[in-house]
Amino acid sequence: MSEDHYLAGLDLTGRRVVLIGGGSVAQRRLPRLIGAGAAVELISPHTTPAVSAMADAGELVWLRRRYTDGDLDGAWYALACTDDPAVNAQVCAEAERRRVFCVRADAGTEGTAVTAAVGRHEGLVVGVLSGGEPLRSAAVRDNIVEALHTGAIPDAAAGIGELPGVALVGGGPGDPELITVKGRRLLARADVVVADRLGPRELLDELPPNVEIVDAAKIPYGRAASQDVINATLIEHAKAGKFVVRLKGGDPYVFGRGFEEVLACAEAGVPVTVVPGITSAFAVPAMADVPVTHRGVAHEVVVVSGHVPPGHETSLVDWDALGRLRGTIVLMMGVERLGQFAGALLAAGRPGDTPVAIVQDGTTAAQRITRSTLDCVEADAKAAGVRPPAVTVIGPVAGLAQPA
Repeated sequence: MSEDHYLAGLDLTGRRVVLIGGGSVAQRRLPRLIGAGAAVELISPHTTPAVSAMADAGELVWLRRRYTDGDLDGAWYALACTDDPAVNAQVCAEAERRRVFCVRADAGTEGTAVTAAVGRHEGLVVGVLSGGEPLRSAAVRDNIVEALHTGAIPDAAAGIGELPGVALVGGGPGDPELITVKGRRLLARADVVVADRLGPRELLDELPPNVEIVDAAKIPYGRAASQDVINATLIEHAKAGKFVVRLKGGDPYVFGRGFEEVLACAEAGVPVTVVPGITSAFAVPAMADVPVTHRGVAHEVVVVSGHVPPGHETSLVDWDALGRLRGTIVLMMGVERLGQFAGALLAAGRPGDTPVAIVQDGTTAAQRITRSTLDCVEADAKAAGVRPPAVTVIGPVAGLAQPA
């Protein structure tokens, strides 16, 4: 077969596609075929659990037997994906007789079609073929799609039809690589970025010089931008016809006041797109090898704000109930009053030797971890000079460690 393939898109909606083989190759190919609306018929005596689950969900028809000549009768497209070269050759031979295009997974040039390395970007389908070099195709595809997502390759038509407004983007715990693909793509389109200090700050340097950066840093127990001022800034710029990205650390709805900003924009008639982010409550401990749950150790996890001290009239936290829990407590924004929180948990029944791990500047180059116990954590944190931002994990999981 010629290596100079003619690249075309197939409309497989409702059309019979036959896939022979139920192993890992089929598992990779099936989601895109199903997503294209194909009427997939899979022929194999065995499948991977994931493929079996697709059949159980009614996403495909699974014939639990081996391939036999005639199985491609009425097919529009075929894929030979078994681990037996002889069977794959038989499938391709039948496809040739029936004039059905066929992909041969074990020897791409032996079939009459090849599968392109495909990626998607806002309605665009990016396909790359490299004449029998699938790894090369995939690498080039990934680079192109990433460049489109980040704006390194401009997509002039991408913003057409998009309403001006606000995108509330969760930037993740700080590492610029932990922002979501959608969040980074919208950031690349921004006219104005209203940024927190805990967001991925390095990404701001990648923005064009015409993008206006508004500092909305909120520093615990120090200088802070009023939430009303932030809300007004978002609305003012959006009503001026600019696309505004509100770049926040972690996830906008996990102690990020994100919904307050959504409500303010909605009241002002400004459309809002919410892009969830990786929450620091779970990501920061994970980066320090502290799992917030672990089989046989902790089957529950509670994320608690340390913004209001125990016993304060405005507190919404039931510290007595938390003290009776056996699982994990993740304390956010709790450095300044760590002793008060520890005391409340001890008074409510948590053992003094309960492990505690404090992860400061999580996911960044400055990350460091302080380990202690509930009865000593206040003194140990002071001795270690722990400062915000830090995530505190309380519970048996904080005492787990990887084997040396």
